[in-house]
Amino acid sequence: MATRTPFVGGNWKMHTTLEEGRALARSVVAGVDDIPDVEVAIFPPACYLLPIMGVLGKADSRVLLGAQNCYPESKGAFTGEISPVQVRDCGGRIVLVGHSERRHVLGESDAFIARKVRSVLAHDLTCLLCIGETLEQRERGETDAVNEHQLRTALAGLDASIADQLIIAYEPVWAIGTGRTASAGDAQQAQRAARRVVADLLGEEAAGMIRILYGGSVKASNAQELFSQEDIDGGLIGGASLVGEEFVRIVEAARP
Repeated sequence: MATRTPFVGGNWKMHTTLEEGRALARSVVAGVDDIPDVEVAIFPPACYLLPIMGVLGKADSRVLLGAQNCYPESKGAFTGEISPVQVRDCGGRIVLVGHSERRHVLGESDAFIARKVRSVLAHDLTCLLCIGETLEQRERGETDAVNEHQLRTALAGLDASIADQLIIAYEPVWAIGTGRTASAGDAQQAQRAARRVVADLLGEEAAGMIRILYGGSVKASNAQELFSQEDIDGGLIGGASLVGEEFVRIVEAARP
């Protein structure tokens, strides 16, 4: 079995002021300094990418800067959007693609998400692709089918050469920000099924390399149980990433 470096990302969503964001970034940098065996990234609002990069760069931190979204073109008349070129220019190295809030609140289609995946990869950024089912789909027993469809659409036509630029996050929609969390066993089952789909698309070796994270009301109190599962390689953290000490404890829980 491939050895995969755990990854924990903090998705701040539409939270923090500039000064709150700077303080939070400083807290994360200080807290994870002695946890070298977990890769860590933070995803602030787009308007704060550059100043937060200033915090990370000034501290010479290994914490990576990520963007919550980007448009699948390098430039153009797309009012309100941010391009992968602009993400890189601000110091970003990772982009979230397909987050459930983009899919279900803002109406992004599977085809549009697939365009984003290709654009992110083409600009030499890491793509953190989010997949996951709604509560209604779960209750109909469609979890694996929904995840498979989202993976196959997003990764169609790609090959194993992108394995080191791809991270996947399984985030059941019903568990995001609700306080409800999939059991460790349920999360492991869904993520193992997802890894099998990735193996079919990109090959067994690539599937063994690609990290699959869990997201959905992860807290310091449940992180270790979740992260101990064979196919869970860390987490994409929402609300708990807004409290520096809590986020650092989650990073600690991901240590191999």
